[in-house]
Amino acid sequence: MNKPLGAIISGTGLAVPAEVLDNAYFEKYLDTSDEWITTRSGIKERHRASADESTGTLCKKASLEALEEAGLKPTDLDLILVATVTPDTCCPSTACWLQAELGATNVPAMDVNAACSGMAYAITQASIFIDSGFYKNILVLGADCLSKITNYQDRGTCVLFGDAAAAVVMTPSDDPERGLLYHHLGADGNGAGYIVVPAGGSRLPASHETVDQSLHAIQMSGREVYKFAVNKFDEILEKTLQETGFTSDDLDLVIPHQSNLRIIKSAQKKLKLPDEKVMINIDRYGNTSAASVGIALHEARKQGRIKKGDLVILIAFGAGLTWGVLLFRM
Repeated sequence: MNKPLGAIISGTGLAVPAEVLDNAYFEKYLDTSDEWITTRSGIKERHRASADESTGTLCKKASLEALEEAGLKPTDLDLILVATVTPDTCCPSTACWLQAELGATNVPAMDVNAACSGMAYAITQASIFIDSGFYKNILVLGADCLSKITNYQDRGTCVLFGDAAAAVVMTPSDDPERGLLYHHLGADGNGAGYIVVPAGGSRLPASHETVDQSLHAIQMSGREVYKFAVNKFDEILEKTLQETGFTSDDLDLVIPHQSNLRIIKSAQKKLKLPDEKVMINIDRYGNTSAASVGIALHEARKQGRIKKGDLVILIAFGAGLTWGVLLFRM
């Protein structure tokens, strides 16, 4: 078991675009249906950013809400981390744009790219920084505007993704029993091609050909990704319980990455978890990538499903292939 890290979540925030696309939107022009989408993914609707919105604009809104709950000002921050695969610009980082927008002068800022696992990666980094005493107040964002890199003619991907930003403020715990009790991050680069945006980097720079061939949009090998996610979800959840000595009965809430309802329900059934112990909101947001577990965490807190002292586990997996699990005593 890891050494417990004395960093707690003292504030959360959420931002989603106003436009909502329900499944009927795709029925109008694709060979699909509400039944087909719902049966295979559990998704009913998702939010899409406007031309004037970006990952950064959503981050700002979510950040201000989280900071207000934590009772902090932007100038109180010691570090800003933004987990995203859809940065406002390739250079500089979205975190730097956000720092300027918040007025958090001279605060170090950087992006983290671990796809849907990004927020788990960033929260782990923040917790380690705080536990070491190096930093005190850290703002962590999980945010993506996947609509900006989605081919809306590709039925296998366009119905899945939504845009959103989720923020958490991490601060030191004054209670040794609270904090990040366990964390595990991993990656398997052999599966890097399963979910990929082929063009736009140094491997395949932008050109007329890459644009014409939609190579700047997400490409996904659906079957391979599904098999990976099902197996990895069960594996890392069982590993966490085994290494910490807890059982599924000890858990107060499981917050999984909202990628596919069938994956979540499969793990829930295997561990015999009742519905009240599993946070699900994929029907209203779709797969929001790095924002996913952050949105579910925020909503669970607002709904009163998380109380001080609760044992809460966050699980994420995504492109890379990457995965991460966090076990908090809230």
